[in-house]
Amino acid sequence: MQPYDERLTVPRSWWFLAVVGGIGAALIALPFGTLPLLGVFVGATALFLALVSSYGSARIRVVAGSLVAGDARIPVEALGEAVALDAEEARAWRTYKADMRAFMLLRSYVPTALKVEVTDPQDPTPYLYLSTRSPERLAAALEAVRAR
Repeated sequence: MQPYDERLTVPRSWWFLAVVGGIGAALIALPFGTLPLLGVFVGATALFLALVSSYGSARIRVVAGSLVAGDARIPVEALGEAVALDAEEARAWRTYKADMRAFMLLRSYVPTALKVEVTDPQDPTPYLYLSTRSPERLAAALEAVRAR
Protein backbone atom coordinates (compact mmCIF):
# COMPACT_ATOMS: atom_id res chain seq x y z
CA MET A 1 0.00 0.00 0.00
CA GLN A 2 1.32 3.43 -0.91
CA PRO A 3 0.60 6.10 1.69
CA TYR A 4 1.06 8.93 -0.82
CA ASP A 5 1.09 9.26 -4.61
CA GLU A 6 0.58 12.53 -6.50
CA ARG A 7 1.06 13.51 -10.12
CA LEU A 8 1.69 17.21 -10.67
CA THR A 9 -0.42 17.56 -13.80
CA VAL A 10 -0.52 20.83 -15.70
CA PRO A 11 -3.65 23.01 -15.77
CA ARG A 12 -6.21 22.31 -18.50
CA SER A 13 -5.47 25.67 -20.14
CA TRP A 14 -1.95 24.45 -21.01
CA TRP A 15 -3.44 21.73 -23.26
CA PHE A 16 -5.43 24.41 -25.06
CA LEU A 17 -2.27 26.52 -25.48
CA ALA A 18 -0.48 23.52 -27.02
CA VAL A 19 -3.18 23.28 -29.68
CA VAL A 20 -3.03 27.06 -30.24
CA GLY A 21 0.75 26.69 -30.70
CA GLY A 22 0.10 24.04 -33.35
CA ILE A 23 -2.30 26.40 -35.11
CA GLY A 24 0.31 29.17 -34.99
CA ALA A 25 2.94 26.89 -36.50
CA ALA A 26 0.49 25.80 -39.20
CA LEU A 27 -0.17 29.42 -40.14
CA ILE A 28 3.53 29.79 -40.90
CA ALA A 29 3.16 26.97 -43.44
CA LEU A 30 0.03 28.52 -45.01
CA PRO A 31 1.85 29.95 -48.07
CA PHE A 32 3.08 26.45 -49.00
CA GLY A 33 -0.40 24.97 -49.46
CA THR A 34 -2.98 22.85 -47.66
CA LEU A 35 -1.00 19.64 -47.31
CA PRO A 36 2.07 21.26 -45.70
CA LEU A 37 -0.28 23.30 -43.49
CA LEU A 38 -1.98 20.13 -42.21
CA GLY A 39 1.35 18.34 -41.80
CA VAL A 40 2.86 21.18 -39.79
CA PHE A 41 -0.32 21.49 -37.70
CA VAL A 42 -0.33 17.79 -36.80
CA GLY A 43 3.42 17.65 -36.18
CA ALA A 44 3.67 20.85 -34.13
CA THR A 45 0.55 20.07 -32.11
CA ALA A 46 1.87 16.59 -31.33
CA LEU A 47 5.22 18.08 -30.27
CA PHE A 48 3.61 20.72 -28.04
CA LEU A 49 1.25 18.16 -26.48
CA ALA A 50 4.20 15.83 -25.79
CA LEU A 51 6.11 18.68 -24.10
CA VAL A 52 3.11 19.60 -21.93
CA SER A 53 2.56 15.95 -21.01
CA SER A 54 6.23 15.48 -20.14
CA TYR A 55 6.33 18.56 -17.91
CA GLY A 56 3.12 17.51 -16.19
CA SER A 57 4.23 13.95 -15.51
CA ALA A 58 6.27 14.73 -12.38
CA ARG A 59 5.27 12.49 -9.48
CA ILE A 60 5.75 12.58 -5.74
CA ARG A 61 5.42 9.26 -3.94
CA VAL A 62 6.19 7.80 -0.56
CA VAL A 63 6.90 4.15 -1.22
CA ALA A 64 9.08 1.40 0.28
CA GLY A 65 10.50 3.66 2.99
CA SER A 66 11.59 6.31 0.50
CA LEU A 67 10.39 9.64 -0.79
CA VAL A 68 10.42 9.62 -4.59
CA ALA A 69 10.13 13.11 -6.07
CA GLY A 70 10.77 13.38 -9.77
CA ASP A 71 14.15 11.73 -10.40
CA ALA A 72 15.23 11.84 -6.74
CA ARG A 73 14.82 8.91 -4.35
CA ILE A 74 15.61 9.67 -0.71
CA PRO A 75 15.24 7.26 2.23
CA VAL A 76 12.85 8.64 4.82
CA GLU A 77 15.53 8.07 7.50
CA ALA A 78 17.66 10.78 5.82
CA LEU A 79 14.87 13.34 6.12
CA GLY A 80 14.10 15.63 9.02
CA GLU A 81 11.21 17.93 9.79
CA ALA A 82 8.60 18.48 7.08
CA VAL A 83 6.92 21.90 6.98
CA ALA A 84 3.78 22.54 4.95
CA LEU A 85 3.97 25.88 3.14
CA ASP A 86 0.92 27.91 2.20
CA ALA A 87 0.89 29.84 -1.10
CA GLU A 88 2.60 32.95 0.27
CA GLU A 89 5.30 31.07 2.18
CA ALA A 90 5.88 28.71 -0.76
CA ARG A 91 6.46 31.70 -3.05
CA ALA A 92 8.99 33.08 -0.56
CA TRP A 93 10.89 29.76 -0.41
CA ARG A 94 11.11 29.48 -4.18
CA THR A 95 12.36 33.07 -4.55
CA TYR A 96 14.31 35.11 -2.01
CA LYS A 97 14.52 32.47 0.77
CA ALA A 98 15.72 29.73 -1.60
CA ASP A 99 19.07 28.02 -1.12
CA MET A 100 20.86 27.18 -4.38
CA ARG A 101 21.90 23.80 -2.98
CA ALA A 102 18.31 22.72 -2.31
CA PHE A 103 16.53 20.09 -4.39
CA MET A 104 13.44 21.71 -5.88
CA LEU A 105 10.63 19.91 -7.63
CA LEU A 106 9.05 23.17 -8.60
CA ARG A 107 5.82 23.62 -10.50
CA SER A 108 4.75 27.26 -10.58
CA TYR A 109 1.12 26.35 -11.22
CA VAL A 110 0.93 24.52 -7.86
CA PRO A 111 0.64 27.24 -5.19
CA THR A 112 1.46 25.19 -2.08
CA ALA A 113 4.56 23.17 -1.20
CA LEU A 114 6.34 21.05 1.39
CA LYS A 115 9.82 21.86 2.68
CA VAL A 116 11.64 18.84 4.10
CA GLU A 117 15.01 19.09 5.84
CA VAL A 118 17.73 16.67 4.77
CA THR A 119 19.53 15.33 7.87
CA ASP A 120 22.09 13.10 6.14
CA PRO A 121 25.53 14.62 6.96
CA GLN A 122 26.99 13.23 3.71
CA ASP A 123 24.39 15.06 1.58
CA PRO A 124 25.12 18.73 0.82
CA THR A 125 21.42 19.35 0.06
CA PRO A 126 19.96 21.39 2.96
CA TYR A 127 16.30 20.70 2.17
CA LEU A 128 13.81 19.51 -0.42
CA TYR A 129 11.23 21.92 -1.80
CA LEU A 130 8.35 19.96 -3.29
CA SER A 131 5.42 21.63 -5.02
CA THR A 132 2.36 19.68 -3.92
CA ARG A 133 -1.36 20.27 -3.83
CA SER A 134 -1.68 18.62 -0.42
CA PRO A 135 1.41 19.34 1.70
CA GLU A 136 -0.23 18.26 4.97
CA ARG A 137 -1.05 14.81 3.55
CA LEU A 138 2.50 14.39 2.25
CA ALA A 139 3.97 15.41 5.61
CA ALA A 140 1.64 12.95 7.38
CA ALA A 141 2.68 10.16 4.97
CA LEU A 142 6.37 10.84 5.67
CA GLU A 143 5.69 10.81 9.40
CA ALA A 144 3.74 7.55 9.13
CA VAL A 145 6.63 5.84 7.31
CA ARG A 146 9.11 7.25 9.82
CA ALA A 147 7.02 5.92 12.73
CA ARG A 148 7.05 2.35 11.35
